Amino acid sequence: MITIKVPARICFFGDHQDYLGLPVIAGTINRYIHLSALPIAKNEFFIELKDLQQVRVISLKEETKPIRSKDYFRSGISILQDNGFQFSQGYHIEIWGDTPINAGLSSSSALVVAWIRFLIATQQIKEPISDSQVGRWAYEAEVLFFKQPGGLMDQYTIAKKGLLYLDTKTGESTLLKNSLGKLLVAESGLPKRTLNVLKNARKYAQLAIGSVQSVHPDFNLNAVTREDYYRYLDIVPKKYQNHWFAAVHNYEITLAAKEELLSGNPNLHRLADLMNEHQLILQDQIENTPSKMIQMMDAAKKNGALACKIIGSGGGGCMLALIGDKDIDGIKKAFLETGAELVYEVEISN
Repeated sequence: MITIKVPARICFFGDHQDYLGLPVIAGTINRYIHLSALPIAKNEFFIELKDLQQVRVISLKEETKPIRSKDYFRSGISILQDNGFQFSQGYHIEIWGDTPINAGLSSSSALVVAWIRFLIATQQIKEPISDSQVGRWAYEAEVLFFKQPGGLMDQYTIAKKGLLYLDTKTGESTLLKNSLGKLLVAESGLPKRTLNVLKNARKYAQLAIGSVQSVHPDFNLNAVTREDYYRYLDIVPKKYQNHWFAAVHNYEITLAAKEELLSGNPNLHRLADLMNEHQLILQDQIENTPSKMIQMMDAAKKNGALACKIIGSGGGGCMLALIGDKDIDGIKKAFLETGAELVYEVEISN
């Protein structure tokens, strides 16, 4: 039997930065996607998606029909076949988990990483395949194959695990201290609008940056400072100035959080201030946070949460709360009384 266990992820700093090639701070948590597989005599992958009560059957014979959008099972097979893998042994596969679907904890990327790890496990390979390579193949299968607007943060973070400062151009990462204290995740119950939010945010940010580069060809976003925001503001069309603000200031926040997390004694209150500043940009400039979720997070902070932010691309889904040594039950109650469907404690997992 092949068994795979893959964690969910949270982006703590740097939302909407990875598709710009800017760094993020993200971490895996103790919510998981599980996969188990037994060999069968048939020449197929018989896949039971237990949480969705769905079944997929993928023939391992030569298939010429087009791969449908978001069919990550077949795109994953295609990516690995392009890299010399061959699949002939059939398997009965069961997939389940305790990660909410389409809620910001990257359940889809966790599923793709689990699938890539399963496909690798079916092969007889002499040399071990690195976590970075697993992340790369998962990114290709989920994003590049379907020309979706996301970056590589989710797949690489989930494949590598832990709390990471991630270079989203190269996939290289720095392991950070787990100094974020106690964490709560609240499920808002509001459906996400991932692709629409990502498409608009990415387009506007890239047009803002492009307007600066059209006048200053040597402009380097990875070296940008807060002073540069004001220096180039008049060049950026008004329609894109909010996203120009977000790109510059979220980058600065991410670098400040990295510095704090690499220090000898990280200050949780400083990290909380940075997270709250980050959330204000997400809701005011990128506009990815529904008013109902803002109300829930405000209530949590009034009842002791040090910081709150939306998780993932936005438009709905989950929220995160840093709670330090505050009363967990009071903060949970505040979320639930303002409309959250479920609230639970999580921790960084390796």
